[in-house]
Amino acid sequence: MLLEYFQMIDEVKSVDLAASSLKAQSIVPEHSPVFEGHFPGMPLVPGVLLIETMAQASGLLVLAVTKFAAMPFLMSVDGAKMRSFVEPKAVLDIEAELEHEGSGFAVTRAKISSAGKKVADCQLKLRTMSFAEVPLGDIVRARAEEIGLMSALAAGN
Repeated sequence: MLLEYFQMIDEVKSVDLAASSLKAQSIVPEHSPVFEGHFPGMPLVPGVLLIETMAQASGLLVLAVTKFAAMPFLMSVDGAKMRSFVEPKAVLDIEAELEHEGSGFAVTRAKISSAGKKVADCQLKLRTMSFAEVPLGDIVRARAEEIGLMSALAAGN
């Protein structure tokens, strides 16, 4: 997890296309410039970055389900709840489930836990745009390969 670069997912653990679900994992870095201001002497991952983590897992799921046909962009966050503080070195288990995909939009439900304890959850709405309209395909595919999405899809996990 590189907080300052918004690279929130370290590894895709599994993808179940039949169940439209994805599991991923991230380890919060011990040191990050983010912690210099949030909060000095008591470093905590900002809630907005936890939402971004769930959004990225949801986006990866949408990419997998649509076979990389379109780029998902976060449009809204509903019912977000931060249930626990997240400190440096925490191992985050992230799950996303697809509730709807079509007509240029996707809806997911996502959650984060750490050491078996609920950390955050929400419903996310994403707009999907064809990679023909959005020149990010190569970058997105490279990142998906780097964090194991392609391997998880090939393994049928």
